[in-house]
Amino acid sequence: MNLTPAAPLTLSIEGMTCASCVLRVEKALKKVPGVAGATVNLATETASIDAAPGTLPGALEAAVAQAGYAAHLRLPDAPAELRPADVAQGRRVAIAAALTLPLALPMVALLWGEHWMLPGWLQWLLATPVQFWAGARFYRHGWGALRAGSGNMDLLVALGTSAAYGLSVWTLFTHAGHEGMAPHLYFEASAAVITLVLLGKWLEARAKQQTTEAIRALQALRPETARVRRDGVERTLPITELVRGDLVVVRPGERLPVDGLIDTGSSHVDESLLTGESLPVARGAGERVIGGSLNGEGLLTVKATALGAESTLARIVRLVETAQAAKAPIQQTVDKVSAVFVPVVVAIAFVTWLAWGLAGGDWSVATLNAVAVLVIACPCALGLATPAALMAGTGVAARHGILVKDAAALEAAHALRVVAFDKTGTLTVGRPTLTELRPADGVTRDEALALAAALQAGSEHPLARAVRQAAGADASAASEVQAVAGRGVAGRVGTRELKLGSTRWMRELGVDLAPLQAAADAQAAQGRTVSWLAATEGPPTLLALLAFGDELKPDARHAIERLHALGLRTVLVSGDHRAAAASVAESLGIDDVRAEVLPADKAAVIAGLRHQAQGLVAMVGDGLNDAPALAAADVGIAMGSGTDVAMHAAGITLMRGEPSLVADAIHISRRTTRKIHQNLFWAFVYNVVGIPLAAFGLLNPVVAGAAMALSSVSVLGNALLLKRWRPAA
Repeated sequence: MNLTPAAPLTLSIEGMTCASCVLRVEKALKKVPGVAGATVNLATETASIDAAPGTLPGALEAAVAQAGYAAHLRLPDAPAELRPADVAQGRRVAIAAALTLPLALPMVALLWGEHWMLPGWLQWLLATPVQFWAGARFYRHGWGALRAGSGNMDLLVALGTSAAYGLSVWTLFTHAGHEGMAPHLYFEASAAVITLVLLGKWLEARAKQQTTEAIRALQALRPETARVRRDGVERTLPITELVRGDLVVVRPGERLPVDGLIDTGSSHVDESLLTGESLPVARGAGERVIGGSLNGEGLLTVKATALGAESTLARIVRLVETAQAAKAPIQQTVDKVSAVFVPVVVAIAFVTWLAWGLAGGDWSVATLNAVAVLVIACPCALGLATPAALMAGTGVAARHGILVKDAAALEAAHALRVVAFDKTGTLTVGRPTLTELRPADGVTRDEALALAAALQAGSEHPLARAVRQAAGADASAASEVQAVAGRGVAGRVGTRELKLGSTRWMRELGVDLAPLQAAADAQAAQGRTVSWLAATEGPPTLLALLAFGDELKPDARHAIERLHALGLRTVLVSGDHRAAAASVAESLGIDDVRAEVLPADKAAVIAGLRHQAQGLVAMVGDGLNDAPALAAADVGIAMGSGTDVAMHAAGITLMRGEPSLVADAIHISRRTTRKIHQNLFWAFVYNVVGIPLAAFGLLNPVVAGAAMALSSVSVLGNALLLKRWRPAA
């Protein structure tokens, strides 16, 4: 199963803290010659670059370094590298907290009338390591931003705390030797802000790890070694040393190390983490198995067909990572706001400082209020609001068999008005059988069946397989066989030129269908698919009527009912005879039918549905002929049991061929989009409410620092609630 095309270049980025950082890194990468596009994700700390062949990774890394950040190339098959909230980072927070606590406690004691104020020189000794050791990252990253001609969260924190610290140092030393009341210092404000923001960043890093839990769970499925049988001898080898065609021995209870075909043995295989299928499935000789699945009770010998980056598991991981690294359309609006956010905040802080200083004459109070403005502003929360929700949403969807290829599809799915379905293989099992073969006068049934089977000898179309199955293994192959898209197949058997295909094609060829038309109508009324066999070496002559039946999938009706419950209109778009399509639609409760639609016309049908509904349209399909419609739809949803072309054209792939997963995909889209809107609302509210409060002197810098740290953590915490999502029963 080929789930994704080749992945673009991926860089791991270090030092980003907010949405402004994201914009600066993207801008730097896009300036590199050969780069067509770059997308940077704050939550995954990665950059995905579409670059021309031959673009040197070193040039990309140098561009990022010039912008003030560190970067290194990630290999295509490398696991996600989200840096953990490590012990060193936690220790730095703990030491900063220990130094800040003696400074902050006297502030709390004042609430009860106690005066525990430490001597000024001791406050200075405690605050200095917090400011310049614990807070060194703010200076380093803030200076990098300033050097690049922009600003970020670190610059705001560095400016704000430096102003409070500098004012305190100036006051302490200018009042040294003066008798009387001790000067008021603000060391506790600068130290507390740095400590609280560091604590928030540490908690944020821990929360980020949870958003990538789905990817790590998938990566953990692949064993590091495999038991290989070569020349009759079994040996344990690293996965990297296996070659296609190796016979891999998998014992009961072990995970399959490779994709392959079962050579010998039978067992039940648990594919739940890959497909979302809750129950183990029976697998026997000749059947395909997926690497990472858990073998049940049987001993299996598997012939390896896909290894490393080509394996289904690697492609799934790459697909999920690509979706998580992509930007949803709503993020473009956020990026525009972030581009001007930091300069506007600095301007507001300067105006606050100037207004308070000139109006009241107390420049220390003016400085304190300006510090509060700088500290409360949180572009960090704005930068995390969308990607954090996308990571959590796509991750939990992947665990339940719904693979989202791009963020735009996930965001668009919440606003769908119409869901269009292909019939064969999507709503039906996709394994039709030949239910009726009615020969024309002068033709025997066996003769007609043999001719039809000869035409279909080399085809993998479901109807072709049904004909071959009915004819048995002795059918000969036709010559000069040619498939005619949307119509049927032509070929030659001996001296006879034959056509097998649709009613439309037969009429175009001038074949008289009247002798068997009544029988065809009766079959179509039962929902059968009707084909005709005709000889065309002379005047077109009807030879036989073939009717095919295909069972509906067990959950198809329930899937349509769930979509109706979500307020969506359903449409069946099929190339089948109108009566056959209408019969299926009626039995499932589908609202509308578009029948006898050629593959090339399906995209136009989707456009018409969009215009009619005045809203977004999804297309669900599995075959090669569905690819144009999947690409034309606002959201293309492909069945994982279908063709690779269909899955490439779709934005969402369902790992199980169950129509009910369509409703699950739309539901998780709605939940994820709701979380994005909630996160953006709170991220903006923190600033819309907090900045004016700080500017009017109603917000202490320490409280502002706590609110800033809390904003990022709350946005991530809200996104992580998506992990509790479960598909409807």
